[in-house]
Amino acid sequence: MVSLSNHRRAVTSELAALDADGYKWRSMPPSAAAPSAPAELWAGVRRLLPLLLGVAPFGVIYGVAAVRAGLSPLASMAMSSLVFAGSAQFLLAELAGQAAPAVVLVASVALVNLRHLLYSASVAPHLVGLPRRWKAALAYLLTDEAYAAVIGRLEAEEGARSGGSRVRWYVLGAGLCLWTGWQLSTAAGVLLGKALPEAWKRDLGFALPLTFIAIVVPMIRSRAALAAAAVAGAVALLGSGWGYQLGLLAAAVAGIAAGWLAAGREAS
Repeated sequence: MVSLSNHRRAVTSELAALDADGYKWRSMPPSAAAPSAPAELWAGVRRLLPLLLGVAPFGVIYGVAAVRAGLSPLASMAMSSLVFAGSAQFLLAELAGQAAPAVVLVASVALVNLRHLLYSASVAPHLVGLPRRWKAALAYLLTDEAYAAVIGRLEAEEGARSGGSRVRWYVLGAGLCLWTGWQLSTAAGVLLGKALPEAWKRDLGFALPLTFIAIVVPMIRSRAALAAAAVAGAVALLGSGWGYQLGLLAAAVAGIAAGWLAAGREAS
């Protein structure tokens, strides 16, 4: 059996290589013939696959936590399909287990998922010419890991700005790969969670912060981004013991405010 320490090293190496691999598109010479839809779909799948090393353990943990919080197996799986936002799902499961008020549930999840608006704003110019049904499907599949996997290709693909026809299959492949991995890992947590040793449940928790660190760090390319990350991280640590996960809520607000203020100073 592979030890957890070996798994940590494997996840770290795969995630470290992911960003460099994604930007190889910048140095590729333009092709005379556009790639076929199946080729682009498969390229998106391959691009996302390394991130599943961090996503799968977190999906298992969510499945266990949701059932322990009192959600039925069906409701736990339905949340993974309908919400499809790991951090929000985990937060909901914890708050539900603490019998948090509905206003805290709604406000916490809304703020935690506010970053998806930023992802959409970043991706939208590259897919401006797509039909509405395509935009709806890709918006549903756009999560933290999917964004990290595809944004390098979108920014490097000049043809995407004239309609996105070449890269929509790429984005779809990455999104479907993540969606499938998340559903399967959630199901594993729901069905097998009670059989997992307690030590495994605790140790597998490293996967979520490790995944988000690998996503966030390469994106810190300005003072505004650095300010947002530093302030949010500091507030999250200070508020880690607050009830109802209010420390996470405060960290999201503080990080957004810090980034906005820093961006305004840079512009002026």
